[in-house]
Amino acid sequence: MEKFIVELDNITKEFPGVKALDHVQFNLKRGEVLAFLGENGAGKSTLMKILSGIYAKDEGTIKVDGKVIDSMSPKEAQELGIAIIHQELNMCAHLSVAENIFLGREKTKSGVLSNKEMKQESLEILKRLNIDIDPETIVGSLPVSKQQMVEIAKALSTNARILIMDEPTSALTSAEIDELFRIIRQLKQEGCAIVYISHRLEELQHITDRVTILRDGQYVTTLDFQETDLERIVSFMVGREITEKFPRVSCKKGKKILEIRKLNAGKLVRDVDLELYEGEIVGIAGLMGAGRTETTRAIFGVDPKESGEIILDGKTIEIQRPIDAIKSGIVLAPEDRKKDGLCTKLSVGDNIALPNLDILCDRLGVVNMKKQQGMVEKSVSDLKIKLAGAEVNAGSLSGGNQQKVVVGKWLARNSRVVIFDEPTRGIDVAAKVEIYNLMNQLKQQGIGVMFVSSEMPEIMGISDRIVVMCDGRITGELLPEEATQDKILRYATQFEKKINTSISE
Repeated sequence: MEKFIVELDNITKEFPGVKALDHVQFNLKRGEVLAFLGENGAGKSTLMKILSGIYAKDEGTIKVDGKVIDSMSPKEAQELGIAIIHQELNMCAHLSVAENIFLGREKTKSGVLSNKEMKQESLEILKRLNIDIDPETIVGSLPVSKQQMVEIAKALSTNARILIMDEPTSALTSAEIDELFRIIRQLKQEGCAIVYISHRLEELQHITDRVTILRDGQYVTTLDFQETDLERIVSFMVGREITEKFPRVSCKKGKKILEIRKLNAGKLVRDVDLELYEGEIVGIAGLMGAGRTETTRAIFGVDPKESGEIILDGKTIEIQRPIDAIKSGIVLAPEDRKKDGLCTKLSVGDNIALPNLDILCDRLGVVNMKKQQGMVEKSVSDLKIKLAGAEVNAGSLSGGNQQKVVVGKWLARNSRVVIFDEPTRGIDVAAKVEIYNLMNQLKQQGIGVMFVSSEMPEIMGISDRIVVMCDGRITGELLPEEATQDKILRYATQFEKKINTSISE
């Protein structure tokens, strides 16, 4: 039997009101990529935080290299060769690449920082990974993909043998994902053991050796990836078979709700024309930097528009701030849910109530607590948000449940247009289907739905109409029956102004 580098047995962890892990087992071999899967809230991140010394276990046994580890701090985990790269990168944006790599382990000579030595060692690590980054570059000036490479280099500088990657591709382009996979294969060949956490199951075929699955804090199974398929993996994750990955609902197209005319805002929103009708979902596709998010922000009033008209139900409206959009009936679930969509230090109930105080308060400005409780309970029930109670902090929830809270706070409003920016980023298969069903529910109510997504299967599977952007402009429009990834990519890489033309012309 092959010896495991990591063995976790009967690991249990409880938080107030929640049993996050219930006698879970987990093992990892040298030189393998183990996909660690489960729905949001299944306990994946909690178990990895125990392995990396961030959390202490309540029960169970941890073995590294066959030796029992009774208790472990992050520093002790690092000394054992364990490193974790979190979904939200922990970089000091104002420091250089070399300074980030050696942060907390700075090299000195006679009490003085040895910048030359840190730069040289950083260069050697980056060259080993075939990463072309100058160690003196300020990290904040790098794209997310390069920052992630710096995180990997930082882990290797500590002689990491066990590397945990939590949703490493959530903000990367296809080319950047290919580069990440190249590095993963190289580390695997060098004997590094890699735990790979991802909700993008289609990625697994390129790098995965085995799969371990958790569900509701309990161990389900471990599979050899070559001897299974994605449908079986999904059924183990959710405890049932998902029959339809992209549920589509047919609705009669109603009257025009929203019209955007010649919208300009900054460098990435240039003469944008958009229309949205009752009972339809419009998907906005394009590569990173195409201006998709910037367009939604300009419509919602987050970014100032330089020119253009926003027409809602036949009337021109003036949106200077988000509150203007909200009162008009246009709402946005933003791309960065933690930064822009939630107050993570407030409770789930407060987050849902906060943008709805005009509905919940009486004429004296006093919140009707019974009304608030009903609103919160309905949102939690309708979206199947997993939590111990509405009083828990929103920041303590899993990524998928946080996204549901962002969406839930708009459900109580009589909104005419709901805009979603990357609504399923970082959430599991079952939670994605719930978000799609929510979109369909809004569509059936005659609400106009617009969403931005970097996942083309999602764009093609859910949209009633697909708008493609490139270089700040709309370069094409497709119906789902004529859309292919090739056609979308063709429009997404077309840097000339080409508005509302058909690929078939």
